[in-house]
Amino acid sequence: MAFESFAVVPAVDMQDGEVVQLVQGERGTERKYGDPVEAATRWVDEGADTLHLVDLDGAFEGARANADAVGSVLDATDVSVQVGGGIRTADDATDLLDRGVDRVILGTAAVENPDIVGEIAAEYGDGVMVSLDAKDGEVVVEGWTEGTGMDPVEAAQRYVDLGAAAILFTDVDVEGRQEGVRTEPVRALADSVDIPVIASGGVATVDDVRALKEAGAAGVVVGTALYEGSFTLEEAKRAVEE
Repeated sequence: MAFESFAVVPAVDMQDGEVVQLVQGERGTERKYGDPVEAATRWVDEGADTLHLVDLDGAFEGARANADAVGSVLDATDVSVQVGGGIRTADDATDLLDRGVDRVILGTAAVENPDIVGEIAAEYGDGVMVSLDAKDGEVVVEGWTEGTGMDPVEAAQRYVDLGAAAILFTDVDVEGRQEGVRTEPVRALADSVDIPVIASGGVATVDDVRALKEAGAAGVVVGTALYEGSFTLEEAKRAVEE
C-alpha cells in the first residue's frame, strides 16, 4: 500500500448508525453529524481519495455493530476505504477485504494476537494497517479504555516485522479537542519505521496538517475540524501541496 502523496483522509466515525465525533474517545461526548453515506459522499465530492471508517460501537463492544452502514458507504463510493473498529478475528478482516475494503485497521486484535497481522498480510498483502492509539505515551486498546504497557515506537517496529503495511497513530491526549497536534510522537514513530505512518488527533487548522507532514507522516485523518468547518478538505489538500 503506497501513499503517493500526503493523504488528507476524512473520518466517518459511526455510532448507532450515525456519524459522530468523540472528545478523547469518551462516550457521552459525541457530536452528531448525520448519515454516514451522506457524509462519505460529501467528502468524495470534495476531493477525498481515501475514507476512514470507524465502527465506534464495535471498538467499545468488541464486535462489529455498524456493518450495514459500512456496506452502504462502500456501495455509494468508489475511493480507497480503510475500516476499523470491532475487527477482532481474521474472519472479520477477510470479510471486509473481500467486500472491497482496501485496508483493515487492527488495534485490540493486533495487541491480543499479533500473529493475526501476518496471517492476513500473507493473503492480502498491503491490506493490514495497525492502529496504535497512545495515551500518556502508552498504547491503549478496547476503545482507548485499557493500557497495554507498550511503547508506540517499539510496538510499531514489532508490527512492521509481522507484515503491517502502515501504522495509524492516534494521539488520544489531543483527540477531538481541536486544540492542535503534537508533532514529537509522530516524528519519533515515522523515524522508527519504513512504512507509512498516518497521524490522527488534535487537528484544528491547516497549519496542523502541514506540521504533521513536516514531522514525517504520510497522511492525516481529520474529523471534527472538517465537520465543524474549521477548514475545508480542499484547503487542507492545498496546504500540503504548496
